[in-house]
This record gives sequence, structure tokens and C-alpha cells, in this order.
Amino acid sequence: MDIKIVKADSQYTEDCKIALVNSELGRVYFSDPLGAINEGISKKEIYVALSSDDKCVGFMWVIMNGAFHSYPYLHVIAVKEELRNRGIGKKLMDYFEKVISKGYSKVFLVVADFNSKAKKLYEALGYKQVGIIPNLYKSGVTEFLMMKVLL
Repeated sequence: MDIKIVKADSQYTEDCKIALVNSELGRVYFSDPLGAINEGISKKEIYVALSSDDKCVGFMWVIMNGAFHSYPYLHVIAVKEELRNRGIGKKLMDYFEKVISKGYSKVFLVVADFNSKAKKLYEALGYKQVGIIPNLYKSGVTEFLMMKVLL
């Protein structure tokens, strides 16, 4: 699928919400997805993936210097449910690593223990587990801290 990635504005709020609430991540962590998405857009930290007809198909929320006040941190990534497994997530990740994080030596993210498919994707993309954080965002859920050294 051909996509372009741009910084989000309020016109994409509803599409981002749809992608998030229909994901395991959204169901577990986001009781107020619109509030969270609006926060990310207002901080200019959300990027959207647009199809060739300019429809939002997914998004990512990146916090620059969000990991240890020194490195880019991928806070959230979500692709619309009906469009998953078409390479959109990989394109978002590539943009995160090569465009947004240009000039940094490392990038970070966390992935929950219930999200094994995402963890396998991150590992296939070269991320290494560098830590385990039980109960970070929610009691009973362990997060795996993942890092990738950029070339």
C-alpha cells in the first residue's frame, strides 16, 4: 500500500481514535482515547499515515527525547483494524527511525506482554529487549523496554 506520513492535525482525530479503540492497546490502556489523541496532536507529536486518496489509515505518537530525556520514544502506534498486515506499521516504523529520529543514535519503545505479535514485529525490525517493567502503566501488565541502535 502506498502511503505518505504527515504531522497530524485535528482533521485526523476521529480516524486516529478508530485505529486506537479497535486495537488491544487501546482497549487495555485508553479509557479516553480522544483526550489522549487531542493531547498528542496539540503537542505536535502525532504523525498519520495517509493512503493515496488522503485517508488516514494509521498513526504513531512520538515523544522526542522521551526516553531518558535523550532519545526518541515511540509512545503509541496503531493501524486501522481492516488494514493491518499490509505493511503500514512497518512504514510508520521506518519513518520513525529514518526521518523523525535522524541524528539520534538510539530509539526506544515499550510493548506490553499481551501484545506478542507487536513484540515479534519489533524484534524482526532490529529492536532488542533491554528491560522488563512490571505494572508500568497498568497493574498486572508487564512492559518490555525495547531499544534499537540506529546506524
